Amino acid sequence: MSANCERTVILRLSRTAARRRLEQEASPALGMRSTRLRLAGGLRLACSLTLVVALRGVGYGGPLSLPYAAPPERGTHEPLSSILLPVVEDGPQTQLGERLFHDPQLSHDNRQSCATCHPLDRGGMDGQPRALALDGLPRLRNTPTIFNVGLSFWFNWDGVVHTLEAHVERLLRNPAVMNTTWPELQGKLRREADYVSAFRAAYVDGLTWNNVIAALVSFERSLVTPQSRFDRYLRGEQQALTAEEQQGYDLFKSYGCIACHQGVNIGGNMFAKFGVFQPPTGASEEDVESGRYNVTHRPQDVQVFRVPSLRNVAMTAPYFHDGRAPTLAVAVDTMARVQLGKELTPEEIGLIVQFLQTLTGDYRGVPVRAPTPGAG
Repeated sequence: MSANCERTVILRLSRTAARRRLEQEASPALGMRSTRLRLAGGLRLACSLTLVVALRGVGYGGPLSLPYAAPPERGTHEPLSSILLPVVEDGPQTQLGERLFHDPQLSHDNRQSCATCHPLDRGGMDGQPRALALDGLPRLRNTPTIFNVGLSFWFNWDGVVHTLEAHVERLLRNPAVMNTTWPELQGKLRREADYVSAFRAAYVDGLTWNNVIAALVSFERSLVTPQSRFDRYLRGEQQALTAEEQQGYDLFKSYGCIACHQGVNIGGNMFAKFGVFQPPTGASEEDVESGRYNVTHRPQDVQVFRVPSLRNVAMTAPYFHDGRAPTLAVAVDTMARVQLGKELTPEEIGLIVQFLQTLTGDYRGVPVRAPTPGAG
């Protein structure tokens, strides 16, 4: 079977699963769909796909309905989409959102801002295995990068919400994260005349809880990192990737990584069980989490998590929901064994890592950088 035929089969699989999800989303009896696809020549694409790939535009094999998603170059037949070079909307709402994003007043004790866990000059995440709660204990999940968050369809590791607005509100109210209330935050912001005037300039109804959320979302949607070398490659710049990086990309596709890490964000729009072919190692029993079960309370969703975006992945170690994988090589090896049932050679792991390193984009014209070790 040719590579083009393989991609066609996978594309049909993803679209069919998405339609099923949309038809059955209201049914509590909906279970995790496990799909195994055998390709000719012995290639086995096994991804116990929860395939809750739902919502607007599945993402596999075509552009998403997003302002920054570009279709593959004509004639390339690539299953992933590049990020369009965005026209940055630096309007009053986005500017206000940026100020709020960096303001520790949004937390109950005035000690923590959104940028505390999502520093934009350090990968958009804190570099810790687990994020610190307000009490200083590492009892939260690993912090995902905030970059390209607007290109995802589900948020939090368990997909508890699927809009950025709900995500922002949940974090502001979460006792372990920001622990704020509207009366408390309103009192703080009202004391600053420039905040009041900024809200009036940005919104007809001025300073309201919904407008605080809207401003933060406006800024977060602007955190797009285009111009990765892989984006340039998708736009037809063949020399943007080395021969080894192209080999890594071919392995990424042929071994089935592409079945879950798809779309313009190369992930972020579906769920999968962590440990399809064998239980993952590297965490103690007390650290094993229920995952999406905490949201749905369905037994089949135990250890099911949102598939993360791989954009800027080389800058966002450690990996997985609990930060158990310290390096990209360890993460690739783990994914191959527990998700695909494959034992990769060191050479294959190295080639895939080289490809993943091409997914690092630019923010405001500067390449995304990794967090400094030990910085929090």
